[in-house]
Amino acid sequence: MTAFARFLLPLLSLLFVAGCYEVPVTGRRAMNLVDDKEVTKMSIAMFDDMKRRYRVSRDRDKVEQLQRVGNRIAKVVFWDMPDADWEFVVFDVPQVNAFAMAGGKVGVFAGLYKIAKTDDQLASVIAHEIAHVTAKHVHEKLSRELAVGTVGAVGMIGGMAAGAPVLTVDALSQVYGLTTGISGFAFDRAKEKEADYIGLMYMARAGYDPQQAVKVLENLEMESAREPTPPALLSTHPSHPERILQLMDAMPKAQAEFEKSPVRTGAVRP
Repeated sequence: MTAFARFLLPLLSLLFVAGCYEVPVTGRRAMNLVDDKEVTKMSIAMFDDMKRRYRVSRDRDKVEQLQRVGNRIAKVVFWDMPDADWEFVVFDVPQVNAFAMAGGKVGVFAGLYKIAKTDDQLASVIAHEIAHVTAKHVHEKLSRELAVGTVGAVGMIGGMAAGAPVLTVDALSQVYGLTTGISGFAFDRAKEKEADYIGLMYMARAGYDPQQAVKVLENLEMESAREPTPPALLSTHPSHPERILQLMDAMPKAQAEFEKSPVRTGAVRP
């Protein structure tokens, strides 16, 4: 082992320990070496840019449904995102897709309503996307790229000299998928499965039927069979059977959360 490697490995270990956080609901320990405020600030700017580049839908029914469902889920994730300035926007884009960004910015493409036909079904998608944010999957992906990606360990150490590594617009855009067009916003399979689980609990806590998460996957499968190009939601997600099996394994716990939801019991107005 070279002298540089002997110096580098302990430093990387120290940074990993110092930059760990606990993912809500699952309790998994994950790495975060980036500045939360910078990620949020730049994410909000990117969301505003999307509103300038893509037409915002004027379909009153779709907009009101998203606002109704989104605000209800936002209430149950408050302690996981206490500083969020929530904004829910329907983009007049035919893709079957949705996304959420740091800062509480949530976008739904009009095509999503092909598979999310009810409030409960829409809630399963919105909760899944918000789960990516509360789990800080973007932060984790950026952190790993800073540690072992094209920037390299030397670049990371240089950035750490003055505090947190420097976050660039290009780096964040790449993680969100904005550099490859509007069909981005996809994570690796492990992160998608974690978001499935967390999102299932969120929707149940908000008083939405968790069984409808399975129905959405069935609708997505039927829609993908009709489309020459698979919907963007399928880009890096686990297979439908794999996802459904995981959801069914977690369903008893989700059902218990659903049964005691304050929205259902009347303790809190929806």
